[in-house]
Amino acid sequence: MLTQTEENYLKSIYHLYESIQSPVSTNAIAGQLKTTAASVTDMMKKLASKKLIHYEKYKGAKLTQDGYAIATNLIRKHRLWETFLVEKLDFTWGEVHDIAEQLEHIKSAELIDRLDAFLDFPKFDPHGDPIPNSDGKFTLRDQVSMDIMKPGDKGVLVGVKKHDPSFLKHLDEKGIALGKEIEVNSVNSYDRSLVLKIDRDETTISAMVSKSLLIKRIKQDD
Repeated sequence: MLTQTEENYLKSIYHLYESIQSPVSTNAIAGQLKTTAASVTDMMKKLASKKLIHYEKYKGAKLTQDGYAIATNLIRKHRLWETFLVEKLDFTWGEVHDIAEQLEHIKSAELIDRLDAFLDFPKFDPHGDPIPNSDGKFTLRDQVSMDIMKPGDKGVLVGVKKHDPSFLKHLDEKGIALGKEIEVNSVNSYDRSLVLKIDRDETTISAMVSKSLLIKRIKQDD
């Protein structure tokens, strides 16, 4: 049995490794978990002794097969709970992350399997992130970051890269939500801000926001 802290470290290493595709530094983990580098080093040694990570001093850490299985299971539970909270308890997509952080540490595999079935085996959570199945397999799809889109391009919002409540509230205020069809009307050449058409209305978003939106393109002849 792992502690919640150990589980959080494994999940942190998973996410950081996925973003850079190379061993994760002690400082990167410390930054994400808001702890000291010394504390991270101690935990790396502990997780390595349990054969959950490969760790070399000054070279970083990556998950072993067993560590990867634990991390993806945590992610599965987290995203299933987020889906449940939004779909069944009417939480907003900006309210669920912290609650799911607590619920993901529930150990009962039977509960999670029943939750998955109750939700009809969703493949994506309320933020558009893929939910791994019981075998740890993710569903992939064609998607691009909105900041590469050009005037006249159309697509459907399928995911967001940032989950903090202030960012999601900003999207709500702009009328931007998963499943919305979005057309790029223009791109400002100076600051790369985008003027978008959503539900016959126009709204403007910054380049920073556009980089955090994931779009499934709509072919122009559809």
